[in-house]
Amino acid sequence: MDTKQDCELLFEYMRGILYDSWIEHFDVGELSEPYRDLGRGLQYMQNAVSELVAYSAELSKGNLSVEFPKDYNFLCENLKNLHANLNHLTWQAQQVAKGDYSQHVAFLGEFSNAFNEMTKQLREREEQLKEEAEKAKRRAELIEGYNELLVEMLSKRKEWLLVVDKDTKEILYCNKRKQMGAIDDSFCQTCKRRLSFQSELLKWKSNEQYQVWEMEGEVDTFYRVTSFQMEWKERSSYVHVVVDITDEKRNARNLTSKAFFDPLTGIKNRTFFEEYMGIVLRDELDATLCYLQLDGLDYVNESFGHREGDAYIQNFVETVRKNFRGGDTFARIDGDEFCVVLSGNMAELINRKVAEILREFQEDIARQYQCSFSYGIVEVKGKENKMTLEEILRQAEDIMYECRNRNIAKYPLIFSDTP
Repeated sequence: MDTKQDCELLFEYMRGILYDSWIEHFDVGELSEPYRDLGRGLQYMQNAVSELVAYSAELSKGNLSVEFPKDYNFLCENLKNLHANLNHLTWQAQQVAKGDYSQHVAFLGEFSNAFNEMTKQLREREEQLKEEAEKAKRRAELIEGYNELLVEMLSKRKEWLLVVDKDTKEILYCNKRKQMGAIDDSFCQTCKRRLSFQSELLKWKSNEQYQVWEMEGEVDTFYRVTSFQMEWKERSSYVHVVVDITDEKRNARNLTSKAFFDPLTGIKNRTFFEEYMGIVLRDELDATLCYLQLDGLDYVNESFGHREGDAYIQNFVETVRKNFRGGDTFARIDGDEFCVVLSGNMAELINRKVAEILREFQEDIARQYQCSFSYGIVEVKGKENKMTLEEILRQAEDIMYECRNRNIAKYPLIFSDTP
């Protein structure tokens, strides 16, 4: 074989090593004697390249358990270093997963920065979660303490407090029951005699956060029931607070026999409100007073006319009225001032309710102007109360102005003196 043929054969062999995925068997014996050593050298090169290709293919798949190439294969030296780094990085990631955020990478360039930033954020997030968990634990302990205090207080009051298992309807607690243990489904004799609507309480079911409703008992007696969901000793339960409002109903009947209605809105007027609150204070009844002021009435009257102002008032009254019960006292005590009075101390519940009504009213898109109102809520604590009606209204008005300032910041136009 001449030199030219040897060179062509060796060239094709080298090209196959570098570019072909499969190479036929190369017979060194076909070469002339001076070229056989070169052919054997290319065979060594073929083996090294094949090992490099197989090794890199496994690494590209994430197979870090693949064996390291032979030490004499210098072509794989950098890949072996990368392999070792990846093995160490995998171990570090496992440590981070176990909560060891001290791991630090400094040998993989930009990836090092990303890894270190990740561990920093994970450490910060874990600290934040621990802090939140501790706060939640303290809140749970505080709530549990409040629950125990509430139960103890209610056991000494006239109201009934009934806790009913949400699923089984088992009565878990009744504050009128002195003995410990499970409560019989028939109630104790006191409840059975006076709460003739016991079956309605057991059947009550609602997706609402809370609900206030009324029931009629025996011999023209009336009760207001406040029902809501809560966890009672790790059991999903319904809680019913039952208040006898028979006297309140009779007093209300007497008051409604007089002409104490606001002609524009159809709700009670200031005279009715003052007489009703006189009864509440005289009889030392528990009540919750919500003082409301319609925002921007002067602006609406001046910008759109008094007819539109009247419509604005009526729209507001309808929005509030449909969210309360007919038995609650809703009165217009001045041009843009209103009061809702409810039996019992339930400021927290009413606060949430009125906040929902405010959002609904502010989202009214049927008007050419922004609808809004401000409010303040005060509890009148029956026998503990020392305030006059004027002082109660002043306290409610002070709380209302905090809400009003927030509304001014949100809707400054409707509070301006001129359009």
